[in-house]
Amino acid sequence: MTTHLTGTREVWLAARLALLEAEKNLTRLSDDLALQRQALPWIQVDKAYRFDTDDGDASLADLFAGRSQLLIYHFMFGPHYEAGCPSCSAIADGFNGSVVHLANHDVTLMAVSRAPLAKLQAFKRRMGWTFAWASSSGADFNFDFDVSVTEAQQRKGGYDYNYRPVAAWQAPQPGALVAQVAATVGTDAATFTRQRPGMSAFVLEDGVVYHSYSAYARGLDGLWSMYQWLDRAPKGRNETGFWWRHHDKYGQN
Repeated sequence: MTTHLTGTREVWLAARLALLEAEKNLTRLSDDLALQRQALPWIQVDKAYRFDTDDGDASLADLFAGRSQLLIYHFMFGPHYEAGCPSCSAIADGFNGSVVHLANHDVTLMAVSRAPLAKLQAFKRRMGWTFAWASSSGADFNFDFDVSVTEAQQRKGGYDYNYRPVAAWQAPQPGALVAQVAATVGTDAATFTRQRPGMSAFVLEDGVVYHSYSAYARGLDGLWSMYQWLDRAPKGRNETGFWWRHHDKYGQN
């Protein structure tokens, strides 16, 4: 027999209406936050970043693909990874369906990672993805947007992530979640965490590229569609450790 609170339809409806008011308040707050994001000052991007793409060498302006807005997901796939981060992969599983709609609303959505293009292309085929994915291998792009650090920076600490300084690296305990996740991409925890997840928004106006917004860590929750569904499921996220996988790895030991 369930231990959860139960009640009549009338009791449920009263509680649901109270929750509805809270949800409406959250929606209004979210709308206001969206306006605040859009009101942020733009920063002109002066550095000449280069990327490897399916169509060859490209500049940041080229990544817009003829549109005025560019959304980049900073996908954790470092040069020494053998596969993409499973958390980033779960987020990216939702990209294919959104890309075409965004493209027809003057927005290009794509991923950028530090791994060589050939690795990205192979993993993309494995996952069945069709969205654009560029390599920033050999460039400063990931470092400048605070989603990659060098081994020396990691050891020393003090670099920024999510607009706050990060402490010097300390090896995790055996079996720690970060070590489990690192193992799924064929690397160790230290190498794995030299990449970080994030997203950045850019605008192209009169031939000039501007950076308008970046978000990291829990700021990406809204892009992780499975969690939006779980937050509405009866048992919520109901997590006990590292349960999610690359979508082709479920059912395997």
